[in-house]
Amino acid sequence: MQTPVVDVAAAVIERQDGRFLLAQRPAGKVYAGFWEFPGGKVEPGESSAEALQRELQEELGLHVQRSYPWITRRYSYPHATVRLQFHRVVQWGGEPRPREGQQLSWQHAHAVSVSPVLPANAPILKALKLPLVCAITRAWQIGEAQALAALDLALARGTRLVQIREHALDARQKIRFATEVTRRVHKANGIALLNGGIELAMEINADGVHLTAEALGSATRRPDCEWCGASCHDADQLEQARRLGVDFALLGPVAPTPTHPDAVVLGWEKFSALTRDFALPVFALGGLSATDLHTARMAGAHGIAMLRGAWESGS
Repeated sequence: MQTPVVDVAAAVIERQDGRFLLAQRPAGKVYAGFWEFPGGKVEPGESSAEALQRELQEELGLHVQRSYPWITRRYSYPHATVRLQFHRVVQWGGEPRPREGQQLSWQHAHAVSVSPVLPANAPILKALKLPLVCAITRAWQIGEAQALAALDLALARGTRLVQIREHALDARQKIRFATEVTRRVHKANGIALLNGGIELAMEINADGVHLTAEALGSATRRPDCEWCGASCHDADQLEQARRLGVDFALLGPVAPTPTHPDAVVLGWEKFSALTRDFALPVFALGGLSATDLHTARMAGAHGIAMLRGAWESGS
């Protein structure tokens, strides 16, 4: 017998220091003692955002002032299948107060100290380790020395996710440059991914790989590495990324870009339609700058990925 699907609005309530709120299910509830993100069932006639506002007021006495739609995860428990529609809440009124006898704890994705956490939330905790901006290298355009100088400035401004995409460099140059980028990113406690093969990624001590759309289409299994991203341009490629089990996707181009002047531009409306209720974090890509981050997140993006904009002094 198929279990019913229950729609749930879940909140990642985030402070500026990067910590988020977890709540412990009180005695008398299913999975009592387990920790979870606050939220609750979406009632008939409610949108997910409306349910989020109501549930956080009832559970914690909070009024949501700004939130972003994020990812939707489906998980089957013995008693029910839940469709968790996550929102990242970044502004709210009031202070969290446990109104249902639950315990509360502020946690950080890199060091969760409470347990057990509901199993449906394991992928969410990993996704929260991803920064909001993905910077893509361009030594093939501006030279290695200038690219490394731009990297240092970006890291000093807070960039912590870098994709090394240097297909135009020869093998010796690529290894040298990618090794140095990885070293500098790791020194800043960031994540460095190689757009290329897993063997070279391991050789340069990168944290994983980023698959081109072509490599994604031919892949039969997820590369064996800590982090794996994939470039996508349409719904079929997004679905392939989900099936393969990558950690995140880049989707674009959202706006015109000099790198691919003939590419079909999605625009924000199409981007939002493609990512609505999607299970993976998706970065918007193509013709964007740091000023587009809010717009991207309102459209359902995890964040933005940039080739040129990532290295501008104002980013």
